[in-house]
Amino acid sequence: MGFSKEISCLIFALTLAVIIQNGWAIKCWDCRSDADPKCSDPFDNTTFAITDCKQQRLDFMPDVKATMCRKIRQKFHGVWKYIRSCAYLGEPGIQGDERFCLLRTGTYNIFMEYCTCNTKDGCNGGNNVKVSPFVAVATVMTILMLKIM
Repeated sequence: MGFSKEISCLIFALTLAVIIQNGWAIKCWDCRSDADPKCSDPFDNTTFAITDCKQQRLDFMPDVKATMCRKIRQKFHGVWKYIRSCAYLGEPGIQGDERFCLLRTGTYNIFMEYCTCNTKDGCNGGNNVKVSPFVAVATVMTILMLKIM
Protein backbone atom coordinates (compact mmCIF):
# COMPACT_ATOMS: atom_id res chain seq x y z
CA MET A 1 0.00 0.00 0.00
CA GLY A 2 1.54 3.31 -1.06
CA PHE A 3 0.92 6.95 -0.27
CA SER A 4 -1.71 8.82 -2.21
CA LYS A 5 -0.45 11.70 -4.34
CA GLU A 6 -2.07 14.25 -2.03
CA ILE A 7 -0.36 12.86 1.09
CA SER A 8 2.98 12.64 -0.72
CA CYS A 9 2.67 16.24 -1.89
CA LEU A 10 1.77 17.37 1.63
CA ILE A 11 4.79 15.58 3.12
CA PHE A 12 7.04 17.05 0.45
CA ALA A 13 5.68 20.58 1.04
CA LEU A 14 6.15 20.31 4.82
CA THR A 15 9.70 19.03 4.37
CA LEU A 16 10.48 21.88 1.97
CA ALA A 17 9.01 24.41 4.43
CA VAL A 18 11.29 23.12 7.20
CA ILE A 19 14.32 23.35 4.93
CA ILE A 20 13.50 26.90 3.83
CA GLN A 21 12.77 28.04 7.38
CA ASN A 22 16.13 26.73 8.59
CA GLY A 23 17.88 28.41 5.65
CA TRP A 24 16.75 31.91 6.64
CA ALA A 25 18.82 32.02 9.81
CA ILE A 26 21.98 30.30 10.92
CA LYS A 27 23.25 29.43 14.36
CA CYS A 28 26.97 29.56 15.05
CA TRP A 29 29.37 28.85 17.86
CA ASP A 30 30.51 32.07 19.52
CA CYS A 31 33.66 31.91 21.64
CA ARG A 32 37.29 32.95 21.97
CA SER A 33 40.12 30.68 23.04
CA ASP A 34 41.79 33.49 25.00
CA ALA A 35 38.68 33.49 27.25
CA ASP A 36 38.07 29.70 27.22
CA PRO A 37 40.67 27.17 25.97
CA LYS A 38 37.87 24.77 24.93
CA CYS A 39 37.25 27.12 21.96
CA SER A 40 40.58 26.13 20.36
CA ASP A 41 41.14 23.04 18.20
CA PRO A 42 40.09 20.38 18.84
CA PHE A 43 36.86 22.23 19.60
CA ASP A 44 34.94 21.18 22.72
CA ASN A 45 31.46 22.67 22.56
CA THR A 46 30.22 21.13 25.82
CA THR A 47 30.32 24.46 27.67
CA PHE A 48 29.12 26.79 24.91
CA ALA A 49 25.59 27.63 23.84
CA ILE A 50 25.05 27.97 20.11
CA THR A 51 24.20 31.55 19.07
CA ASP A 52 21.24 32.46 16.87
CA CYS A 53 22.85 34.89 14.43
CA LYS A 54 19.60 36.60 13.47
CA GLN A 55 19.54 38.06 16.99
CA GLN A 56 22.92 39.77 16.57
CA ARG A 57 23.54 43.14 14.92
CA LEU A 58 26.61 45.26 14.28
CA ASP A 59 26.41 48.75 15.77
CA PHE A 60 28.14 50.34 12.79
CA MET A 61 26.08 48.42 10.16
CA PRO A 62 22.66 47.75 11.75
CA ASP A 63 20.99 46.70 8.46
CA VAL A 64 23.54 43.97 7.67
CA LYS A 65 22.49 40.50 8.85
CA ALA A 66 24.73 37.57 9.65
CA THR A 67 24.36 34.85 7.01
CA MET A 68 27.37 32.67 7.79
CA CYS A 69 29.53 31.31 10.57
CA ARG A 70 33.23 31.99 10.82
CA LYS A 71 36.26 30.56 12.51
CA ILE A 72 39.46 32.56 12.76
CA ARG A 73 42.75 30.96 13.73
CA GLN A 74 45.55 33.43 14.49
CA LYS A 75 49.18 33.03 15.44
CA PHE A 76 50.90 36.10 16.78
CA HIS A 77 54.47 35.78 18.06
CA GLY A 78 54.03 32.03 18.57
CA VAL A 79 50.71 32.20 20.44
CA TRP A 80 47.63 30.63 18.81
CA LYS A 81 44.16 32.15 19.29
CA TYR A 82 40.80 30.90 17.94
CA ILE A 83 37.69 33.00 17.43
CA ARG A 84 34.31 31.51 16.42
CA SER A 85 31.33 33.76 15.65
CA CYS A 86 28.64 34.83 13.22
CA ALA A 87 29.84 36.34 9.91
CA TYR A 88 28.20 39.25 8.10
CA LEU A 89 30.00 39.90 4.82
CA GLY A 90 31.66 37.84 2.11
CA GLU A 91 30.93 34.38 0.80
CA PRO A 92 31.29 30.91 2.31
CA GLY A 93 34.76 29.45 1.85
CA ILE A 94 36.73 30.44 -1.20
CA GLN A 95 34.57 30.84 -4.32
CA GLY A 96 31.74 29.10 -2.44
CA ASP A 97 33.77 26.02 -1.46
CA GLU A 98 33.75 25.76 2.34
CA ARG A 99 36.59 23.25 2.38
CA PHE A 100 39.01 26.11 1.79
CA CYS A 101 39.93 29.00 4.06
CA LEU A 102 41.59 32.32 3.40
CA LEU A 103 45.20 32.23 4.62
CA ARG A 104 47.40 35.23 5.39
CA THR A 105 50.93 35.38 6.74
CA GLY A 106 53.10 38.28 7.75
CA THR A 107 56.44 39.14 9.16
CA TYR A 108 57.31 38.63 12.82
CA ASN A 109 55.70 35.17 13.03
CA ILE A 110 52.13 36.27 12.18
CA PHE A 111 49.63 33.85 10.60
CA MET A 112 45.85 34.06 10.10
CA GLU A 113 43.34 31.54 8.73
CA TYR A 114 39.80 32.81 8.11
CA CYS A 115 37.08 30.22 7.41
CA THR A 116 33.40 30.92 6.66
CA CYS A 117 30.51 28.51 6.16
CA ASN A 118 26.72 28.35 5.98
CA THR A 119 25.93 24.71 5.19
CA LYS A 120 24.46 23.97 8.61
CA ASP A 121 24.06 25.33 12.11
CA GLY A 122 27.31 25.16 14.04
CA CYS A 123 29.44 24.64 10.93
CA ASN A 124 32.23 26.70 12.51
CA GLY A 125 32.80 24.02 15.13
CA GLY A 126 35.18 21.76 13.29
CA ASN A 127 36.79 20.87 10.01
CA ASN A 128 34.30 18.25 8.79
CA VAL A 129 31.81 19.20 6.11
CA LYS A 130 28.62 17.16 6.49
CA VAL A 131 25.34 16.93 4.62
CA SER A 132 22.40 18.51 6.40
CA PRO A 133 19.77 15.97 7.55
CA PHE A 134 17.11 18.21 6.00
CA VAL A 135 18.78 17.94 2.60
CA ALA A 136 18.89 14.15 2.97
CA VAL A 137 15.16 14.01 3.84
CA ALA A 138 14.30 16.31 0.92
CA THR A 139 16.29 14.10 -1.45
CA VAL A 140 14.48 10.97 -0.28
CA MET A 141 11.10 12.72 -0.53
CA THR A 142 11.88 13.91 -4.06
CA ILE A 143 12.81 10.39 -5.13
CA LEU A 144 9.57 9.04 -3.64
CA MET A 145 7.56 11.76 -5.40
CA LEU A 146 9.15 10.90 -8.74
CA LYS A 147 8.38 7.18 -8.28
CA ILE A 148 4.74 7.84 -7.37
CA MET A 149 4.01 10.25 -10.23
